[in-house]
Amino acid sequence: MTDPDSQGPAPTPTGRAAQLPALGIDIGGTKVAGGVVAPDGTILDTARRATPGKSVTATEDAISAVVDELAQRHGGPLVGVGVGAAGWFDRTGDTVLFSPHLAWRHQALRKDLAGRLQRPLWVGNDADAAAWAEYRYGAARGSSLMLMITLGTGIGGGIVIDGRLQRGSHGVAGEWGHMRVVPDGRLCACGNRGCWEQYASGNALGHTAREVADHSPAAAADLLDRVDGNAARLTGEVVARAAADGDPLAIELLCEVGTWLGQGIADLSAILDPDVVVIGGGVSVLGETVLAPARERLERALPGRGFRPGPRVVAAELGAQAGLVGAADLVRRAVADGDG
Repeated sequence: MTDPDSQGPAPTPTGRAAQLPALGIDIGGTKVAGGVVAPDGTILDTARRATPGKSVTATEDAISAVVDELAQRHGGPLVGVGVGAAGWFDRTGDTVLFSPHLAWRHQALRKDLAGRLQRPLWVGNDADAAAWAEYRYGAARGSSLMLMITLGTGIGGGIVIDGRLQRGSHGVAGEWGHMRVVPDGRLCACGNRGCWEQYASGNALGHTAREVADHSPAAAADLLDRVDGNAARLTGEVVARAAADGDPLAIELLCEVGTWLGQGIADLSAILDPDVVVIGGGVSVLGETVLAPARERLERALPGRGFRPGPRVVAAELGAQAGLVGAADLVRRAVADGDG
């Protein structure tokens, strides 16, 4: 793998590895999605399995099954397998330190999969893989410093600087969903309170909707009608569908998520000064309903506003398949660098 602390832009892969398709695997809390990905980022074939998140062995079985199915159907040579998984990895990518929605705890995932798959591997965080895909093929092409923010159940992200994916000193760079934005705020799955993802994510959207429904059922009457009056069933997906149908409260709640998103981007800009921030993940499909208030808040909260430029905030271009596309390209690059 490329050293994240190396200086200068990463070289473009050359030789046979640059010409071959690779397998990309994206492991989330509910599914293992895989694809055969050409060097230009085109997805040639896909397969998927449910993620048995409570069992390490069963999850690895599902990964192996997706790889075997795709390799068999493809028939030709493949440069290797790139695996992006929801979790915190060490710097080498060998070990999953923690995954909030899967069973991995200090799990030697690279070693386990190498023994099973017998193919060159890249293993790492799924949001890192998505960030790399957007840098290589999507909304951040040509950028010098890009940040990826994935808005889904929580918030993940990745950093590419001068053509190199940055993992950080301990492998957990880009986990900005766990920046604390509200002291002693909502309890987060990471164990802290007031994390950014508790206010700007799909879970946050559902949480706020339930709070409104509990305290003011009349204000949330239309939302409650969608869940047969059971406020506990209000999720981010329910609110998003209501917003798409024009429900005023749902739109207001989405704007609130966007405002929190913009505040977090302003804070990140004070530290990293990116030229572009790419917003991906399931919530991003709501487009300008979320992005417009995010940009408005960023403009008001950016440190040094009026005297410095801020980043462009744009929607991701590769959608839900960015993780597997990026993972495939990263194993191609690792093999070309002689570290696959």
